[in-house]
Amino acid sequence: MEVAASIKKLGLEKAFQYLYKDPEKNLLKIMDWADRFAGDEFESQRKLIREIVTDSKHPYHSFVERVIHEVDPHVMQTTAVNFFLNAALVGWPKQEECRKKYGCNIPWAILLDPTSACNLHCTGCWAAEYGNKLNLSYEEIDDIIRQGKALGVYLYIYTGGEPLVRKKDLIRLCEEHSDCVFLCFTNGTLIDETFADDLLRVGNFVPAISLEGFEEATDFRRGEGVFKKATAAMELLRKKKLLYGISACYTSANFASITSEEFFDSLIEMGAYFIWYFHYMPVGNDALPELMPTPEQRVETYHRIRHYRAAKPLFAMDFQNDAEYVGGCIAGGRRYFHINANGDIDPCVFIHYSDSNIREKTILEALRSPMMMAYHDGQPFNENMLRPCPMLENPEKLREMVGKTQAHSTDLQSPETVEHLCAKCDRYAENWKPAAEQLWNGKES
Repeated sequence: MEVAASIKKLGLEKAFQYLYKDPEKNLLKIMDWADRFAGDEFESQRKLIREIVTDSKHPYHSFVERVIHEVDPHVMQTTAVNFFLNAALVGWPKQEECRKKYGCNIPWAILLDPTSACNLHCTGCWAAEYGNKLNLSYEEIDDIIRQGKALGVYLYIYTGGEPLVRKKDLIRLCEEHSDCVFLCFTNGTLIDETFADDLLRVGNFVPAISLEGFEEATDFRRGEGVFKKATAAMELLRKKKLLYGISACYTSANFASITSEEFFDSLIEMGAYFIWYFHYMPVGNDALPELMPTPEQRVETYHRIRHYRAAKPLFAMDFQNDAEYVGGCIAGGRRYFHINANGDIDPCVFIHYSDSNIREKTILEALRSPMMMAYHDGQPFNENMLRPCPMLENPEKLREMVGKTQAHSTDLQSPETVEHLCAKCDRYAENWKPAAEQLWNGKES
């Protein structure tokens, strides 16, 4: 397998070198090569890419041109090789082998919090509940990645806290694991010229900057001046020809602006390449259930994001409403799990109940623990892919899993009982069900 991977890597590297000699002319030739050697694999994807490349009016034609001309070639090649080759072509078969061998979920990505510290204190942020003194050591993060790669995992996503509080260690990890892709959710305020130059050098670190909408909404939640600092960071990343995207949480208060065409167009103008939309989750004892979107708002968000994704050159992902593309809930190690800054292994970045810690168990042992196996055995939690979550849309499922496995709250500052959390979701789940059923049945008819 290693020899085959090396040959594929060399082929990809040669293809990129050829592409950049004359991008407009050589991109189609590379597609011809792909068609010749891929056989029946990825046929629909290759057809779509060819349409994008050949049709100048296709909304993603300009996106491809931007990637070729506005992203540094070293960054583009490193990201592509690590993502498409290591994380997909090499990693996936290894993950499948481990799934069969060990009879448990094996993730495609691992989310981890290098620190619970943050230079901001955003209203309603669940990460702030942990306090600001917890850290995973460099050696612990390095060991997590090494264990992950042994299972076929080459994609690592940093959350927090603010991960860039540890930016020197994160760059060291990029250097040590140059075969991996690292994505980082960040408020963007700690991105400076030196760090941008480091990103340019390593080539395998992609920031996703958190925005709540325009300046007023972002500063209301994150603090005065944060929007200007975040957009200044975006401009710096663009100037350095780096890949970056946006992370956005939609609530009942901001959904209209954060999913507006004006906001979407502003991100394209600022040079973002992707946006991840997240549904507000009422996590933590002080969370505000009234910020959860109404059924009507969620339906509208569903339609808006899909419309923009098909019509505009910015790739949009909707964490809650796109579950149909991944077969429902992806937590519990099915596609990812979360490690907090105390080393606790949570099934989900939004569900903080665990029976494992990296300082006591290996990752494989944790994946075979009662809590993770409850996820493995229960997925999908609903046949309606617009009701994927065992907390938000099926709170009775989370109550059952936590009760059966006796998992404990990993919120060390203000532990929240599963009953308290799920009680905030009961009415939401009940109200969302008819809208979700109508939307889902309409897709199938």
